[in-house]
Amino acid sequence: MLETLRSAWKIKELRARITFTVLMLIVYRLGAHVPVPGVDPQRIADFFRGDNLFGLFNIFAGGALEGFTVFAMGIMPYINASIIMQLLTVVVPKLEKLAKEGPDGQKKLQQYVRYGTIVLALIQATGMTVGIFRGAVINPNIFTYLTIIIALTGGTAFLMWLGELITEKGIGNGISIIIFAGIVASFGPGLLQTFELLRVGMMNIFTLIATAVIILALIVGIVALEEGQRRIPVQYAKRVVGRKMYGGQTTHIPMKVNQSGVIPVIFASALLMFPATLAQFIPHPFAQSIARVLSPGAALHTLLFVLLIVFFAYFYTAIQFDPVKISNDMKKNGGFIPGLRPGRPTAEFLARVSTRLTLAGAVALSLIAAVPIVLQVIFNINVLFGGVGMIIVVGVVLETTKQIESHMLMRNYQGFMK
Repeated sequence: MLETLRSAWKIKELRARITFTVLMLIVYRLGAHVPVPGVDPQRIADFFRGDNLFGLFNIFAGGALEGFTVFAMGIMPYINASIIMQLLTVVVPKLEKLAKEGPDGQKKLQQYVRYGTIVLALIQATGMTVGIFRGAVINPNIFTYLTIIIALTGGTAFLMWLGELITEKGIGNGISIIIFAGIVASFGPGLLQTFELLRVGMMNIFTLIATAVIILALIVGIVALEEGQRRIPVQYAKRVVGRKMYGGQTTHIPMKVNQSGVIPVIFASALLMFPATLAQFIPHPFAQSIARVLSPGAALHTLLFVLLIVFFAYFYTAIQFDPVKISNDMKKNGGFIPGLRPGRPTAEFLARVSTRLTLAGAVALSLIAAVPIVLQVIFNINVLFGGVGMIIVVGVVLETTKQIESHMLMRNYQGFMK
């Protein structure tokens, strides 16, 4: 990876893209320290010392929620809006038609996601201001509430714009890069806290070594999961067009074990946070009990987390992978899988393989995400930012590295052609 980055830095356009991404991340981290006016930060800090429900939310926001800065809500409203839009695309015919119209349709759907992000951000900002953090407002009146709500919503809108700007002019997926930066920002304080616990004797050296081994094993498992694939052989029949012969070569269809990447983990985390957050707004014993059973570490939360990861893995794979289309494209070009007839039998085979691979990938993804939670509850071992954070960090690093390599490969081919 270091060699790839060193080679990429020599290419002018890639250097400009990497520099732009780094500068945008600096802007993001600076904004994460701009406080929202009219709020007492000490009361916010006291709230986080007494409640850990929003710990994962705070990690995704890069610690901005605990400091109640303009980026306190992070990019989560955008992720929730994306989840809602993808679900609606399956059930609403008009949206499904837009999704099949290519770039123009995707552009329109993306616009709907932006509108949905603003609406959800307004709702969440209102709930945080007049609900959870109401006691931290210094001078409670309508003007103060509006100022806080607009500041929080504006911060999320700015992050959404920043993420899309990174995607367009930088390197990697902008939204994933922002989440990655927020998680990595919490790594330093978590590491310092771990060494402080070791220094005062609240953690022994064997626990620290065990934690390090577990982290290393999880990282190896994540890399293996992200890189694992099954290659389906494809043979193209020979055909003569004019005086030239085409086909006859053998290739393969690379089917990844984890085709959906880190999306199921992000979606599952965001979806579980939503009802727990709403329950905090309602001062009723039943609502508070819902918030407790859905808090990170609770048995029901872990079970739902695993089930949602499996569901979103299948859901996202079904959206991305169309065996019928692949089978038809192969048939048009004279391709076939050895031992299978083109058309329906090929499509059924690809669908069967995809289902099995998705199950294996979803189970592995769930285990990697759930293991740190179980260790925290049973053995009181804090695996820094947890399985969710590690899956996102490793996945984003691999994805960004591959994108850099693809840019380099494209320019090498251009140089060869010249």
